[in-house]
Amino acid sequence: MRKVMEFNTGWTFYKDIGSKSSGMPEGEAVDLPHTYNGIDGQDGGGDYYRGKCLYKKSFFKSELPTGELYYIEIGAANSVAEVFLNGKSIVTHKGGYSLFRGNLTEQLRDENELIISVDNSHDDSVYPAAADFTFYGGLYRYVNVIAVNRTHFCLDYYGGSGLMVTPRVEQNGYSVEMKAFVDNLRGDDKISFAVKDADGKIIKTDLGKNTKLSFHLDSPRLWQGLADPYLYRAEAAIIRDGREIDKVETSFGCRSFKVDPEGGFILNGKRYPLRGVSRHQDRPTIGNALSYEHHREDMDLIKEVGANTIRLAHYQHDAEFYDLCDRYGMVVWAEIPYISKHRPEGRENTVSQLTELIVQNYNHPSICFWGISNEITMSGASDPDLIENHKTLNDLAHKLDDTRLTTMACITMCDMDEEYVHIPDTVAYNHYFGWYGGDVSQNGPWFDSFHEKYPNKPIGISEYGAEALDWHSPTPKQGDYTEEYQAYYHERMLEQIIERPYLFATYVWNMFDFGADARMEGGDNGKNHKGLVTFDRKYKKDAFYIYKAYLSDEPFVHICGKRYVNRFENPTRIKVYSNREKVELFYNGITLGEQTSDNHVFSFDVPNGGETLIRAVSGELSDECVIRKVNEPDPSYVMKEQGAVLNWFDVEAPEGRFSLNDTVEDITATIRGKLWALKMVRQIKRRMAGEAGGFGLNEEMLKMMGGFTVLRLTGLMGAAGVKFSKEELLRMNSELNRIKKPKG
Repeated sequence: MRKVMEFNTGWTFYKDIGSKSSGMPEGEAVDLPHTYNGIDGQDGGGDYYRGKCLYKKSFFKSELPTGELYYIEIGAANSVAEVFLNGKSIVTHKGGYSLFRGNLTEQLRDENELIISVDNSHDDSVYPAAADFTFYGGLYRYVNVIAVNRTHFCLDYYGGSGLMVTPRVEQNGYSVEMKAFVDNLRGDDKISFAVKDADGKIIKTDLGKNTKLSFHLDSPRLWQGLADPYLYRAEAAIIRDGREIDKVETSFGCRSFKVDPEGGFILNGKRYPLRGVSRHQDRPTIGNALSYEHHREDMDLIKEVGANTIRLAHYQHDAEFYDLCDRYGMVVWAEIPYISKHRPEGRENTVSQLTELIVQNYNHPSICFWGISNEITMSGASDPDLIENHKTLNDLAHKLDDTRLTTMACITMCDMDEEYVHIPDTVAYNHYFGWYGGDVSQNGPWFDSFHEKYPNKPIGISEYGAEALDWHSPTPKQGDYTEEYQAYYHERMLEQIIERPYLFATYVWNMFDFGADARMEGGDNGKNHKGLVTFDRKYKKDAFYIYKAYLSDEPFVHICGKRYVNRFENPTRIKVYSNREKVELFYNGITLGEQTSDNHVFSFDVPNGGETLIRAVSGELSDECVIRKVNEPDPSYVMKEQGAVLNWFDVEAPEGRFSLNDTVEDITATIRGKLWALKMVRQIKRRMAGEAGGFGLNEEMLKMMGGFTVLRLTGLMGAAGVKFSKEELLRMNSELNRIKKPKG
């Protein structure tokens, strides 16, 4: 019988192989999972270590379970890995987020040395090569050794389990096909199939020579998303001389779905609007080296916010998380890291990564969409090789799995008429009107224009969001990184989303703050702060609760602005989010009356003097906080850049002249200002041409970012690998000082 042995302890880690002039670097004892970028990949500057490291482990063959063949199974290694046993290369794998295996049998000795090299250096032939998140290096999932009989369920095909289950809706029930993949099957061997319900009751068995079993399941209990994520259990065993010599099992669910261009997502024949979040998996100091408890905590938070769908961006996630999605009833968009810029030398890698994603996750009923790319047109959408590769991936997904739909996420600057936009079954856009320029009210009308022009193409929102840290203001503005502006932004987005049932799926970017080491903004470098929950999962931002109000049936009352304690303004505005019809607010025990709301937002003007206890009440539910009157605005609530090359107060800004502190939109409203901005675009493009895998930039992108000051925009360019020195910024400021602002 198959035996699986965890191989996670007793490793020695060697960093920066190849850069030492002589000998090996000093080793460090580690257990798995492990990353070597848990600190430097989250501190900003885009300078985290990317290179080759080694993991070494010695063991005796006698320590392994008994078997005829031995495989090493690696949950993930970012991003190019090679396994050596006793000096012999066993397997090489390219791609940092999928499971892979190698056959150890021929090289096993009584005493063994196992070495796994892991290299997260930039490589144009492996995706992702450039993106706005940290590529944590290391063996950040698990390592197992699997001992099997020479006859066994296949372990060599793209990390698959050896068992595929395909339920299809048909008249009066479902057809279920079970397909087993077996290596070295003998003439007298038989395959045993069994299907059990959630209580373990056997509802179908079969024993014979065939590696396939098809049967009809009358009136099965359906996988119904959040309402009832019912799972069956499928098992397959190889029988020789009356005994099992190998066995595999998997969960599966019976469900049907489709996307209607007008009515959105339909689950089991009923409208089921997909409203949810995207997820990056990393955490402070440990990066992607997560435990099951971390995955479970993430899922519990996503369930609490009321989401019924998750976009698992921008890569294959841990198998444990897909299992959780099955059990919790989350509809999943799963995707590969084909992101930012198409590279002809990376085409083979996109094919192998999509194959691994589908083969390894085929049986999960939660997955309804295979994502083939994200924002891939940063440098343009007309490249014939890019278009051909998308057609290849789309066809491959349908060939490997004809039960699910394909999709992809397009960037704002990609015109809706581009050929590549219409290749997959469905499409979605990443729009940030209201954050990177423009106004939040522009989002809904843009999708209306797409829907009007292409009424038969299902359209969704794959990303939207605004960043927030512990900054606060009574008058929040776009780009100020306050918790108040983020909450306002999402209020407006939800209003527009609810009014448009044709949007088949919508995903907040992001459920959690995440590591993006190139970022130098918001006052906390090295991270993207668009999460509804902080990076450490300890604090739910106010925006979390507006989603809970719209999406969750769990009754609650939440007072916004709890971290905004010291307040100068009098009176001060207090907002309450709730999914109850009525809310009453008290200050120091005095009622301000009861309000009703049809958009889950209740606003009260509260007298601000001394220290005030605020209490919101709706029936038996309540929430409270304390505010305090101060004589002048508290400077600790105003964003301060950490380690910035240049701060706003260092910028010379003569009266009536432009400076780095002015917005791109205001500057380009003048003829001289527009000419200056075009010159700046050309300079940035030249720099990007020298950046491996850099992002494309055009006038449309600059226009979209018009709400940002030039100083903030130059900081954002760090995510694309373009950095400006203090001298360069001061020179740019001097040029702007020579341009007059319009009078009035």
